[in-house]
Amino acid sequence: MLNVRDLAVELDAEAGLVKAIDGLSLAIERGETFALVGESGCGKSMTALALMRLLPENGRVARGEVALAGADLLALPESGMRAVRGGRIGMIFQEPSTSLNPVMRIGDQIVEAIQAHTALRGAAARAKAIDWLGKVGIPQPERRIDDYPFRMSGGQKQRVMIAMTLASEPDFLIADEPTTALDVTIQAQILDLLKRLQKEQGMGLLLITHDLAVVAGMAHRVALMYAGQIIEVGEADAFFAAPKHPYARLLLRALPDSARRGDALAAIPGMVPPLWQTFEGCRFAPRCDRAVEACRNTPPPLIDLEDRQVRCLLYSDGATAAAAIDRSDPSPLRFEAPSRAPASAAAPLLDVRNLHVSFPIRRGLLQRASGAFLAVDDVSFTIAPGQTLALVGESGCGKTTTGKAIVQLLRGQATIAGQAVFDGADLFALEGEALRAARRQIQIIFQDPFASLNPRMRVLEILGEGLQALRPDMTAAARRASVERLVDQVGLRRDALQRYPHEFSGGQRQRIAIARALAIAPKLIVCDEPTSALDVSVQAQILNLLRDLQRELGVSYLLITHNIGVVEYVADEIAVMQRGRVEEAGPVDRVLANPDRAYTRTLLGAVPRLGLAADQGQVQVVAGIQRET
Repeated sequence: MLNVRDLAVELDAEAGLVKAIDGLSLAIERGETFALVGESGCGKSMTALALMRLLPENGRVARGEVALAGADLLALPESGMRAVRGGRIGMIFQEPSTSLNPVMRIGDQIVEAIQAHTALRGAAARAKAIDWLGKVGIPQPERRIDDYPFRMSGGQKQRVMIAMTLASEPDFLIADEPTTALDVTIQAQILDLLKRLQKEQGMGLLLITHDLAVVAGMAHRVALMYAGQIIEVGEADAFFAAPKHPYARLLLRALPDSARRGDALAAIPGMVPPLWQTFEGCRFAPRCDRAVEACRNTPPPLIDLEDRQVRCLLYSDGATAAAAIDRSDPSPLRFEAPSRAPASAAAPLLDVRNLHVSFPIRRGLLQRASGAFLAVDDVSFTIAPGQTLALVGESGCGKTTTGKAIVQLLRGQATIAGQAVFDGADLFALEGEALRAARRQIQIIFQDPFASLNPRMRVLEILGEGLQALRPDMTAAARRASVERLVDQVGLRRDALQRYPHEFSGGQRQRIAIARALAIAPKLIVCDEPTSALDVSVQAQILNLLRDLQRELGVSYLLITHNIGVVEYVADEIAVMQRGRVEEAGPVDRVLANPDRAYTRTLLGAVPRLGLAADQGQVQVVAGIQRET
């Protein structure tokens, strides 16, 4: 259905000519799910934009062919591509906040797409939009269809984007991180919906994601990208059972869960190399634990093995080398569980008591308040020094609102009742300099890094701004040194300091947001989905960093997430929220192993996981989404 041959994409940048994609080839059959995985900045999203001919102004296709059902997309005029985009090929973009028009109601945006690509008009198009909002799990779609994007959570905006794309009933779908901002139950619902559409319509699907458990449950074939090239491609079952490329093996070892708690995750050292440089050998060689001298001097071809293709010189002499590598490397998911650290007995650093947060409901031309929406209803919890509390639940249940209320970001927008006692002082009663002093000790990592970074400031200014505002005692030289250490810690090159947010991938922007929160060494960090936009290897780096900071500085975390693997690895306590209330809370071990409430059991049952088959030593999906073959 889709055939891509030798695709190369170049970007003009200040540093030179960036070869974002270098010789990519792939073929996707009708009804097939093809997963494209790899680290942030390796070219996954650029591949999607090239297929849709939506490259930035400084980008161009240098060579290659892109054929959809035999039609050459690169040869079409722009007027012809407008009929293809949204109609024959739909795309779910990575960042819904920047993909939705902020001054249009969501219903108008969905109806616009339906009318552009189907024969439906007026009331029929609106009815279809409401139907799709319900299909993707938006509560009360008849009412929410008239909301603006800012009234929705990150996960709800992602669902609106999915509804807008699928409502046009495309023949082929490109899904760029479609479940990044979604909780596990909605994720399961969306993925089941995609599978059903594939079965009914024969829709082809290019799935771009860093969630390997979702890939294992959805994809028929997997391609692993690195530095603009595909380095391993094959059937999904074979890929997870026995990954061949050293990079693939290291990725699977970096997955967090409870068994690895207390130990550092196997983060891959270094980072993806800049793509404006000239490569003389294997692009992964500087980070590879199996590299030999030839790897640094000889560019590896894509080598055909029995069940896949691998771009690695270690397989250049055939099955003998492959067998030797397999025998010398244990299964990436075989490990022994360390003991869990004892819980802290100290007085709580943060004590939230009977928290209520309500927002006014405004109607009419003058937008007068006609009622109130209770977003957080009688929530209480404590966080001890050096401990982590995970707040989990479905999108829209009040997790982010709770975090923002604690950090005092809802003053003037919402009515807040209750107490949040931090270091002996009630945060909700602080004003002026006392509030400013408290903010030196509390920081937040926002869910949407693109929306939270000033697009007109370079990274150096973004990271230095907090130090300048909250640590005026620091000299300019000390601030610069601190900022340089921060970018090193979060896995960015120092040349990133002179670049703007739009020049980075979604995962790289998330690292900048994390560095900003860490800049003033706070006592408490509210982490709102801190790893949702990160690939597995960078996630491992960030989790290791957060763990090390907690051990060294005693910093506490309120972790808002839907990633149960991260919760198992990082958290000491867990609170499960539903509809603004805490349904169940307690130690992570107890709640996850033996939940009391039916809602918690449903939430955990929807989690897609990678596990180890005891008899075969193979990776398999052990819960959640099941792939139809």
